[in-house]
Amino acid sequence: MIKGEKTPMELKGDINNLAYWMTGSLTSSQELVCVAYLKIGFDTPQIEAYKIFRKCYFDSFFHDKKTCITQHMNNTIEHLAEAMLLQEAEVKFTVLLSEISRLKPIIISRIIGRSLDTTRLWLSLGCKLLAGGSLSLDALYQP
Repeated sequence: MIKGEKTPMELKGDINNLAYWMTGSLTSSQELVCVAYLKIGFDTPQIEAYKIFRKCYFDSFFHDKKTCITQHMNNTIEHLAEAMLLQEAEVKFTVLLSEISRLKPIIISRIIGRSLDTTRLWLSLGCKLLAGGSLSLDALYQP
């Protein structure tokens, strides 16, 4: 483990907070943290622990959200709706990593697997959205 990096046990408070803010439910957040920590080892590096948590969240997120999209919709519309839900969740997760875990954009970009420019854009747009500003959703769909 790199010097100054938190251990998985030291990250548990941050991951609990992330889970609650991402799910909006105490029960769902506790389940999510349990699932993630079953996959996070004692010596898992900090970035990997966050990646595991992110994967567990998105796996559960889409399992739950797919039931909300009716089967009568056109396949293209279904994929578009799924992509929009994913994008919103990614931006929210990016902002929460910055605000709750106090991670720098370069570390966040490694966790979410996006470029540093995209990460900075999402942080800027996400913070504006959280502050109640109005934005076009088109701004979120940058490559």
